[in-house]
Amino acid sequence: MCTPAPIHNPDGSESLWCYTRPLELYGELRDALGHFPLQHFWGPMANIKSSQWIAASAVFAARRWQPHFFYIYLPHLDYAAQRTGPDSVAADTAADELDKIIGELQNGMNDVYDDDILWVIVGEYVINKVDHVTFPNRVLREAGLLAVHEQEDGEHLDLTASKAFAMVDHQFSHVYINDGDPVLALKVANLFRDRPGIAEVLVGDQRSRYALDHPRSGEVILISTPNSWQAYYWWLSDDRAPSFARTVDIHRKPGYDPVELHFDPTTKSIPLDASLIKGSHGALVVERSQRSVILASEPIMFPAPTVADTDVFGIVLRHFGITMR
Repeated sequence: MCTPAPIHNPDGSESLWCYTRPLELYGELRDALGHFPLQHFWGPMANIKSSQWIAASAVFAARRWQPHFFYIYLPHLDYAAQRTGPDSVAADTAADELDKIIGELQNGMNDVYDDDILWVIVGEYVINKVDHVTFPNRVLREAGLLAVHEQEDGEHLDLTASKAFAMVDHQFSHVYINDGDPVLALKVANLFRDRPGIAEVLVGDQRSRYALDHPRSGEVILISTPNSWQAYYWWLSDDRAPSFARTVDIHRKPGYDPVELHFDPTTKSIPLDASLIKGSHGALVVERSQRSVILASEPIMFPAPTVADTDVFGIVLRHFGITMR
């Protein structure tokens, strides 16, 4: 096992590291390949270097232990498609770059194993082309349900005083209601029904439709249409945005902020223009173009997934009788 696990230092800085089993494996990988390039794994500096390191580390493990099964995540197709759109030249270039890395991975594995290798390539999700963005926290604020407090650098979200706020993630969000009030939850749900960019609003027992009736889920779930995504912004004027809105910040933003992909190295700032994002994912699959693929190097039969079965990796693992712990 090897997964990114940077060390958060007391002074706020981070040190590159990965969690591995056995524990000494990362030290060996670091000595052989250099540190895992975390800065190229996600965010504005994401590029092929992270997928290249992951593939090389898998070949390293193959030579060392010759496992019978590998489960490898190559993230490279994610970010160009979000930044400039799934049909962009940059997205096509990313596919070419990843194809080369997969070829190197295949060659490395073939050097280790004598027997034929069964390759299964799974697309976890599809990046949809988007031309619309919804701002759930602004809707809640305009309804008098979300509160902010003024600081020197702008308006900050006041969770204590808010009756509701949205935690956004690509094309859906969890709206958390103060004290879980079911009456207020219905009021919030009605704010978003028939709103442009919102395909479904789930409240209360309706969340079980997609197995989202979990204690940590929001009382209201908002699901976007395929062409829309959801941004966390709560300020109504950009001059009142808090200073961290223009930085790469995974701690103070209530949700994923893909606009960070448009970080300007010259000004060291992120624009506050959510329309820059041209690709997103997470909306329910309602069109053929939203469906991903499972490719295999030899014929194998997978069970047909149900509409609600979005765990593509789970389908593959169950087919091989593998349980992840």
